[in-house]
Amino acid sequence: MKEIRPKMLAITVAIALIIWFLPAPEGVAPNAWHLLAIFLATIIGIILKTASMGTMAMLGITACAATQVLAPGDPVKAVANALSGFGNATIWLIGLAFFIARGFIKTGLGTRLAYYFIRIFGKSSLGLSYGLNTADLILAPAIPSNTARAGGVIFPIMKSIAVNMGSTPEDAASHRKIGAFLTLSSYNANMVTSVMFLTATASNPMAQKFAKDLGITITWGSWAIAALVPGLACFLALPWFLYKFYPPQLKKTTDAPAMAAAKLKEMGPISVQEWLMVATFIVLLVLWIFGNLFHIDATTGALIGLCILLLSGVLTWEDVKAEKGAWDTIVWFSSLVMMGSYLNSLGFIGWFGGKVSNQMAHLSWQTAFPIIVLVYSYCHYMFASATAQAAAMYAVFLSVGIQVGVPGEMLAVFLGASATLMGCLTHYGHGPAPIFFGSTYVDMHDWWKHGFYISVLFLAIWFGIGGLWWKVLGLW
Repeated sequence: MKEIRPKMLAITVAIALIIWFLPAPEGVAPNAWHLLAIFLATIIGIILKTASMGTMAMLGITACAATQVLAPGDPVKAVANALSGFGNATIWLIGLAFFIARGFIKTGLGTRLAYYFIRIFGKSSLGLSYGLNTADLILAPAIPSNTARAGGVIFPIMKSIAVNMGSTPEDAASHRKIGAFLTLSSYNANMVTSVMFLTATASNPMAQKFAKDLGITITWGSWAIAALVPGLACFLALPWFLYKFYPPQLKKTTDAPAMAAAKLKEMGPISVQEWLMVATFIVLLVLWIFGNLFHIDATTGALIGLCILLLSGVLTWEDVKAEKGAWDTIVWFSSLVMMGSYLNSLGFIGWFGGKVSNQMAHLSWQTAFPIIVLVYSYCHYMFASATAQAAAMYAVFLSVGIQVGVPGEMLAVFLGASATLMGCLTHYGHGPAPIFFGSTYVDMHDWWKHGFYISVLFLAIWFGIGGLWWKVLGLW
């Protein structure tokens, strides 16, 4: 019972029962309404931290099977439908990418890359931030857990550098020397790199799946192209913005490149396993970008990459079995995607989207577009992860936008990115946030204040530069 919070569980169950026994609105099938009760209870349980996401997911799957909401009167089919999420290719793509990411950490290639860029850019605090962020950008396509990417590779190096520069967590007076600046830069850059590739964080494939349910097909390549220019603009602007408005006291960091060089020397020459990891990474990018030419989808490409790592000995099956984050993600991802997909196929998403779009019918899509994005974005104050927000709100907001005439692919990518970009808002806004906030370099007041400023910067870039780029691409 240590994992379960009984009071929160009681609240979650009570909410589910209240919704369940309310009469379904006109136009909504009773089983769709009952599924909504289970779905909302699962999401609320995740938000309230009633139990772990995996536990809440299994409770949701079990409730769907036991109540037969997905196949009334047919218990066998009800169970099959409740478990159908585990057969979804998108879910396995993100799980497989977790396994592949283990290769970067196990071989030390991720750490080597980070030190390499610090050696190149690290002569100033601004350059140091760009060096750390560039390492994150390079790793992003193949490490789908931005928490693992930030917490396992970037944060330990960032903190080590800050401490070596005399900015220690224990000495509050030294935080602004460089530690606070690097903390906000590295964390928020992780939000940016996470939206630039479909496989950079778990919520992106979830958005892709929900968009497909609404008739919008997004590939790995089309997501990367759409996010390329606004993503790079945010990537370049962020450190400079913080350098101007939250500047470090230490401007020159001449010791950092020497420290990075010493670490690289200590690691020795690039090992055979690291070269195999590099080769596998290149194969994966080729298959993800050009897979359509070979009739290979992204999930098959990930399977090929994993098999290369297993056959070459970079990973063992024990490594795969021990990758708890991947298996955990597959379970809760399967549950949330399954329920979200059935809410759409049973007609609830279309019904609710129609109700909301009717209220916006007098607006042009150009006016409705920013309203939809801004409301969706700042709702993130209520969420501790992009995945929870995407599961709860993405399909509805996308459906509303489509029904009022907003170009579908443009809105689908923007909403998919917004939930992660808005992780900048709070110290709990995304998985890596507690890691960086826990360093104590940035207090809550500064985190929230500058997080809001950064959110405005991100949205201005995505609306402005992103909008122009999407016009060039023909998305609107």
